[in-house]
Amino acid sequence: MEYVSVKQLIHERRSVRKFSDEPVTHDQIRELIDCARYAPSDTNSQTWAFVVVTNKEKIKAIEELTWAQLHARAEAAEAKGLSREARLLIKSFGPYATAFTGAPALIVCLATPYASKFRERIFDPIGLVTDDVWREEGIKSSCLASQNLMLAAHAMGLATCPMTGPVLLAERQLKEYLGIEAHLDVNMVIALGHPAETPGKLPRKEIDDILTIVD
Repeated sequence: MEYVSVKQLIHERRSVRKFSDEPVTHDQIRELIDCARYAPSDTNSQTWAFVVVTNKEKIKAIEELTWAQLHARAEAAEAKGLSREARLLIKSFGPYATAFTGAPALIVCLATPYASKFRERIFDPIGLVTDDVWREEGIKSSCLASQNLMLAAHAMGLATCPMTGPVLLAERQLKEYLGIEAHLDVNMVIALGHPAETPGKLPRKEIDDILTIVD
């Protein structure tokens, strides 16, 4: 494997919000999950699971659930006298939060409870950290798997767009609609499909602005 090819893959991946009508096959989805499951995780806990929705009506219903909660937040802001912020929430954030509507597939990325022999035998008996920390560990590992999935999709000629809008706004409603168990956390949703646009490369912070080397 050549480093240059890997770097090119990483640099060329884009968040795509417009998709063609061409469907994503079950075989393609399985290939992507195969790549996702080889992400690293804390003590190999593999705290991830995926629900993939390919039914257009159900994807539309998830969008509507998200918009309903978005409007509820805007109304609450209005009641506090924050009219400008309420309008911006609907106009600016809303389209970003629901950019999965036209995608042929929607991947709901889940974080499962952190469990390992280390937690059972060592961490919990000594009270190493609180349950909230373990929940966060599960989400971190799930994020690593999600990045694997998106890079693999790009290499396959597919496009993705990760979004947290439904998680921030309507996680409970989303879980109820899809029958996802309450103890699972929705990490993000990822729109998946064949691209119908080619977004430009957005600027990134300079290396020297984000890097500190301690010798």
